[in-house]
Amino acid sequence: CDSTVTLNLTVNYSTTSSETTTVCDSYLWNGVTYTTSGTYTWISTNSVSCDSTVTLNLTVNNSNSGSSSVTSCDSYIWEGDTYTTSGTYVKTLTNVDGCDSTATLNLTVNYSTTSSETTTVCDSYLWNGVTYTTSGTYTWVGTNSVSCDSTVTLNLTINNSSSNTVTVT
Repeated sequence: CDSTVTLNLTVNYSTTSSETTTVCDSYLWNGVTYTTSGTYTWISTNSVSCDSTVTLNLTVNNSNSGSSSVTSCDSYIWEGDTYTTSGTYVKTLTNVDGCDSTATLNLTVNYSTTSSETTTVCDSYLWNGVTYTTSGTYTWVGTNSVSCDSTVTLNLTINNSSSNTVTVT
């Protein structure tokens, strides 16, 4: 005998999608933290109970850091700022990948010295290896104990001796 069968068919479809992301250091995706670049897949169930596959194309760029120690006289210019005091200074910059770049400067600032002396002598004066026979103001620049400039100013007055000839008979 004839048999009639009716099929009411609903076809549900699986879904696939992908996303491309670039991040700094790490990326939290579906409960997992990723720290390296790569292609990752996550499979779940979509709204019609079929597979839903998502592919993540991930690029992880890294932050970086560095430090330097510098000794300078009187001041130091670093990243556009002038420092006149010893200390540790930190700047957060952006590296070529768009991530943080932390730079640390350990700075020692030594200072130049200045002094002056006033001297009055007869005939000549030996100062720092030079003999002076004329009054005046003289400057000597050397290096102090912390390897910075040491400037000394000499205010010198020279009185000349006189000689007389006395004839005694």
